[in-house]
Amino acid sequence: MTEQLDLFGAPSAAETVAPAARPRPERPLPTGLRLGTSSWSFPGWDGLVYAGAHPSSRLSRHGLGAYAAHPWHRTVGVDSGYHAPLPSARLAGYAEQVPPDFRFLVKAPALVTDPFERGSGGVPQAANPGFLDPTRATELAVAPFVEGLGDRAGVLLFQFPPLGRALAEQPRRFAEALYRFLHRLPQGPCYAVEVRDRGLLTRDLAEALRHGGARPVHALHPRLPDLAAQQQCFADQPPGAVVIRWMLHAGFGYEAARRRYAPFDRLHDPDPDGRAAIARLARAALGAGESVYVIVNNKAEGCAPLSLEALGTEILGGEG
Repeated sequence: MTEQLDLFGAPSAAETVAPAARPRPERPLPTGLRLGTSSWSFPGWDGLVYAGAHPSSRLSRHGLGAYAAHPWHRTVGVDSGYHAPLPSARLAGYAEQVPPDFRFLVKAPALVTDPFERGSGGVPQAANPGFLDPTRATELAVAPFVEGLGDRAGVLLFQFPPLGRALAEQPRRFAEALYRFLHRLPQGPCYAVEVRDRGLLTRDLAEALRHGGARPVHALHPRLPDLAAQQQCFADQPPGAVVIRWMLHAGFGYEAARRRYAPFDRLHDPDPDGRAAIARLARAALGAGESVYVIVNNKAEGCAPLSLEALGTEILGGEG
């Protein structure tokens, strides 16, 4: 209990993180539009999100309130859930730092989405017995998501890494296994699924999501086809939240992008075509009355908060 209070208790004066002053949108954001970044603990965002310089450890513990005060931020991606399950107490601590209309997009752990147990450097070591295990997913991801975040729970994301030849070359097999997994999860949360193998983007996957009650993620990532092709694949989905993730600039791996863009304080490689594609998809969904989540990574253009401000401006300024 002492650790929990230390982690989530009120920060001391030395730990307090104040929000930076940023221009507000020229007109209110649509109610259904939720823009946010992948995580929030980046010291390079001094002056963009945070007022003053703070180490990442302080931002991780105490920066979320300042992040949520940013005029464009109404959601955030909690990527750390992929690397280790997040207990409900930690998620509840996050929820306490944000306003009532803020929502979280949380990654489920790789313990249920990676077919491999991995060693150093991400090298597969053995088959993962928990892969697509709905009981494990409920215990490690769904229950903490619901209990910890309450009405601030937005989307629980099952992101599948590259699955290896055995599964990636058998898309129907994967789709059937995914459907069985989704069908056995508790009803209620908004589930979303993201894949990183373009060969899995098939009619079978779309049907698995439709009948399994999950939303497809439209991801801007070099491993995947463009957003127009993804929209075509998922064109027949029932009404529901549209989830868009802008992850990585074309031509880079994550580590190369990290080295090029750190400390993530400016736009190094603007991608106007990618931004326009996301804006078109978001405007179409908003025009149809759907809610829209857009999560942007620093490695998309170099600085996620600046990418979001430009993207949000384009969404607001475009035709419906």
